[in-house]
Amino acid sequence: MISFESDYNNGAHPSVLQHLIDTNTYQSASYGSDVWSEQARKKIREACQCPDADIYFLVGGTQTNATVIDGVLTGYEGVIAVETGHINVHESGAIEASGHKIITLPSHNGKMDAKDLADFHTRFFADPVYEHMVIPGIVYITFPSELGTVYKADEIARLHELCQEYEVPLFIDGARLGYGLMSHECDFDLPWLAKHCDVFYIGGTKVGALCGEAVVFPRNNAPRHFFNIIKQHGALLAKSRLAGVQFDALFTDGLYFEISRQAIEKAMHMRQLFTDAGIPVKDSPTNQQFVVLSTHQIDQLRQSVSFETWEPVDETHTLCRFVTSWATTDSDIMVLKKALSSL
Repeated sequence: MISFESDYNNGAHPSVLQHLIDTNTYQSASYGSDVWSEQARKKIREACQCPDADIYFLVGGTQTNATVIDGVLTGYEGVIAVETGHINVHESGAIEASGHKIITLPSHNGKMDAKDLADFHTRFFADPVYEHMVIPGIVYITFPSELGTVYKADEIARLHELCQEYEVPLFIDGARLGYGLMSHECDFDLPWLAKHCDVFYIGGTKVGALCGEAVVFPRNNAPRHFFNIIKQHGALLAKSRLAGVQFDALFTDGLYFEISRQAIEKAMHMRQLFTDAGIPVKDSPTNQQFVVLSTHQIDQLRQSVSFETWEPVDETHTLCRFVTSWATTDSDIMVLKKALSSL
């Protein structure tokens, strides 16, 4: 059975595994002080063109979102996100568990609209009793979005401009960052992104690593005692080499971007197969493809491939998600092609 359920249901890219094997017998310092973590930080700073960036390696995406948001906010502040944002839907209340409210704005195909953000701030601070309310303290977006869409440069630039005006940081969840940057609709690169936000993270778990995310504060702007905050949230690896070695491999010779590009190519091939089969496809230029399938089609396809049902469309149709990754092969796509031909 071929799985298109997610982009983290495989192990690690062979180059990452090989680097883990090659370094396995060496002893190292811990808690982020190992030589490989230092090498990875240097390579990430170079890739971002941010020589003064603060970089921390955390264990996973949920821990990263909760740690960054809690680390930036005071106790009376909340985080602004769209209704479909990952922290609002798929993290089991991790943000709320740290004592912070998620303030939701409308989702526009998964994205936040700058006008909605501006209108919210205008209304909020026009309220004479706003001091009795949860103060917006950070803006959170995902790139790419939960629906596989990507922000254009002017959209992120406008959000960042508003955040600077309101004196709140812009936080970009990059769990699938590589797949967003390698999308044919993305009109900026990693250095540009680093200059147009206040904190972001480079996802490893979904892009070739066994686990781990690299949090980047691009201008030496990490919160005070952020190391302690990471540990308090249970997101710190004592055996930090596990993350350091992996990101050292991913940021050697452009591997992170190459494997992301390959996943996008497979996703576009998949998209064409659905289109050729007359199956409605939602707009997504990344490795997540959303298609509308009938109940019969779902039952038929599940005999050959696994995928995720997302949400009902009507009584007999469901929006389903098919995801490629660094590990998706041409033969995997051919299995799907054969399954579609039998519908």
